[in-house]
Amino acid sequence: MKTIDKPLKDIAKVIRSKNSGPFEVTFDIIFRNREDFERVRESGAFTKSMFAALYRIPEDTIGTFGFFEPINAIKVTIPRPRPQGSIGETDMHAAQMHVPLQSIAIPWPAD
Repeated sequence: MKTIDKPLKDIAKVIRSKNSGPFEVTFDIIFRNREDFERVRESGAFTKSMFAALYRIPEDTIGTFGFFEPINAIKVTIPRPRPQGSIGETDMHAAQMHVPLQSIAIPWPAD
């Protein structure tokens, strides 16, 4: 089967980051259906090591990394770069931290 690289933003229904307390940020990637969720999971493109490299953090600092079948979602929780509201903190609500995830290339069946 021929594949193409498709950006995650073109597959997921929701890609978001949010405040998870003063010291953590949570990322949610929610898919429209089970088929898209399974394709992404089985592609091997979305891994803990990829996520750590993307956000330039040690892999062992990722608190939660999981594929949640009941809601066709991926959930990841990482430490905040700086405590919420501290000097130099640039995204109080962590609402913009998901942007790098949008361009992750997922191998996808060519139409």
